Amino acid sequence: MAASSSSFSFSTLLFLIGVGNICCVAWSASITLENKCAYTVWPGSLSGNGVALLGSGYSMLPPSATAILQAPPGWSGRFWGRTHCTFDDTGAGSCLTGDCGGFNCTGGGSPPVTLVEFTIAGSPTVDDFYDVSLVDGYNVGMGVRATGGTGQCQYAGCVNDLNTNCPQELAVADGTGQAVACRSACEAFQKPEYCCTGNHGTPDTCSPSDYSRMFKSSCPSAYSYAYDDKTSTCTCAGADYVITFCPTQ
Repeated sequence: MAASSSSFSFSTLLFLIGVGNICCVAWSASITLENKCAYTVWPGSLSGNGVALLGSGYSMLPPSATAILQAPPGWSGRFWGRTHCTFDDTGAGSCLTGDCGGFNCTGGGSPPVTLVEFTIAGSPTVDDFYDVSLVDGYNVGMGVRATGGTGQCQYAGCVNDLNTNCPQELAVADGTGQAVACRSACEAFQKPEYCCTGNHGTPDTCSPSDYSRMFKSSCPSAYSYAYDDKTSTCTCAGADYVITFCPTQ
């Protein structure tokens, strides 16, 4: 991934048709990853619309490190953090949480994993969409801050450490018995009422559960279950973004 930096910028791509005639302007958003955890995080990324992975789908961020990516116009995808990882010199290895097939991700992060999801509009006057999601569970705190944009541009994040009070039936533990991730009720129990599938596949038939309410209480601006749209989807036009692991706000 790109070298560490504390700044980020908007890059403008001008497409000219004819001499001196500007037909359109497309915008690529700068996405800065920063690690405020006391431990190393291996960010993973996955593109959702056939576009190449940003930064080859991986990055290694020691504490206090940053990395900058450029999301092309129209890009959509997700980011997550991998923890407790071990890799050899060839990139082979695995992570206890958020594993994605090696040092270079070959797929999405294995649940339970906290997700940051984006749809970049590619225009300074059209809203981007972004959110922090706990629908696939939780493994590390994440936050998203929009900078330089217009519109609502809300902060999205899960600041509280859900691993510390994860119910035993949802907890994923390391070799010492310490919880390192918290599964969603859907992943843990595979029931339609938790997964919003089958007869529970619409907003009217899939309601919050006691487990999703627990997630929502701890992280009010994050998706707690599949249809938690009203309080969890954020919008901003013409912005750059900062994704923080272990945010403090």
